[in-house]
This record gives sequence, C-alpha cells and structure tokens, in this order.
Amino acid sequence: MAGRLVTDELWNEIADLFPPAERNGTRGRKPVDNRTVFTSLVFLLRTGIGWRDLPTELGVSEKTVRRRLNVWTEQGLWERIFEHLLNRLRASGRLNLAEVLIDGGLNKAPCGGEKSVRTQPTEVAVAVN
Repeated sequence: MAGRLVTDELWNEIADLFPPAERNGTRGRKPVDNRTVFTSLVFLLRTGIGWRDLPTELGVSEKTVRRRLNVWTEQGLWERIFEHLLNRLRASGRLNLAEVLIDGGLNKAPCGGEKSVRTQPTEVAVAVN
C-alpha cells in the first residue's frame, strides 16, 4: 500500500527535507521512520477517514502521526516540500505558470442558521408533589 500512496521516486525526492526522527529519552521503542508517518498522513487525506480510524497495518499510531504532523508544521516542512517540488518542475520545464489557475472562496457557514423563533418547551412545567 505504501508504494501506491508514496512512490519511491517521490520519497527519494523529499526524504532529505524531513528532520531525523528522534527518540524520547534513552529507553523505549525506536522512533517510527518518517516515510511511514508521511504515508499515513497521505492515507488519511486520500481516504478522508478519521484520525482514530487509522489502520494499525500502516505501522504507526494515531498519536505518533498527530505529533509528527505538529512538529513538521512548526518546522515549516510543508513549505520546503512545496518549494522543492515546484523548483524541480520548473527546472524540468513541466511547470507553466501561464496555465495555473488558483481559485479560492471563503464562505461563512452559519452554525445551524438563524433562529427566528424561540424553541418551545416540550413538556409542561413540573408541578409540586
């Protein structure tokens, strides 16, 4: 499954941009390798499943994926990957900015809509026993 989600070609291109996985303390398990965590993130994005539904067959826990995502985001990893891949596309002549279309929309989602009428109680006031 990992080969289909993150190809060897893509991984070899971006692997050096990832910080080394570090162990918490001197004891405990070895840290999960970055490719496994990255593949799990891609799996989450591709399938749209919830964090807690992450299959154990991927070889990483939901907590590890969340922690690494936060660390990588704080370190600016996603921007570095994006810039690196754009530079590679530009250098190979496969990126033509004249053909790029960026579309963005921002709509406020009213939480449940406006309430025009006060909700009526469903039961009569309780009488004293």
